[in-house]
Amino acid sequence: MKIAIIIPAYNEDEHIKSCLTSLFNQSYQASEILVVDDGSTDNTKSIVEFLCQTNNHLNLVSKDESHSHQPGSKIVDAFNYGLKHLNSEFDILCKFDADLIFPDDYLESLVQAFSENSNLGLYGGFCTILKEDAWIIEQLTNADHLRGALKAYRKQCFTDIGGLIPAMGWDTIDEMKARFRGWEVQTDSSLLVKHLKPTGQNYKKDLPALFGISLFRMRYSYALALLTCIKMAKNKADFGFFMKAMRAFVNAPKDLKQNTFLVTKEEGAFIRSYRWSKIKKRLL
Repeated sequence: MKIAIIIPAYNEDEHIKSCLTSLFNQSYQASEILVVDDGSTDNTKSIVEFLCQTNNHLNLVSKDESHSHQPGSKIVDAFNYGLKHLNSEFDILCKFDADLIFPDDYLESLVQAFSENSNLGLYGGFCTILKEDAWIIEQLTNADHLRGALKAYRKQCFTDIGGLIPAMGWDTIDEMKARFRGWEVQTDSSLLVKHLKPTGQNYKKDLPALFGISLFRMRYSYALALLTCIKMAKNKADFGFFMKAMRAFVNAPKDLKQNTFLVTKEEGAFIRSYRWSKIKKRLL
């Protein structure tokens, strides 16, 4: 199976070489690794240009820095730009972050999983962070959620879901759309990737409001949004997050002028049903 990897990168000169080196050293090689330099102001571009000289399957494209700096929009815009510039055909499409170090068998494991299960649409491992001299799983989401940093799609699944939406919540919407269309989404706790820049370091102060709005745009019910915001606030140990997120959710109908929903009514109903089934399962 042919693997194409797109890596959006903005000011990642501290990590990009380590990330790419770990991909060069894979037991199963990607057909193409495409780095999208999203208007970096550091040495990211020059580092990748240098590595391109000795790695034929590594390519670089540059774009002006995204106007949007909202969570989700910037990185998906860069990914979609890269998608238009891929030189090779692929069976598996990966969207990887530039601050990751992959184990040597990561791509081989992807190929094995997709080959063994023809209904598998999305697959990947878990991010780990360094804490007190040990790499531990970065527990920000449920175990059945494939982190946005590690997305790997079967080509037909990616086509079926219509690609990625440049908005906060994109890495939940892609999975829900895949499940809605009958594809399986799997995570593998034995595939551990080192995350060099833990999530949340650069989050903005308006994140709670954006989170609340994203839940509305995914057609969450009030009760489901309430539970989701409580859980997120608990994970962040920040009650203020809950208050701001729920206020944004409640006010979203009158605050949003256009492009209100990110999913169809049918997809929204599926998302609510899926979320409630998971909540009931945990409670029981």
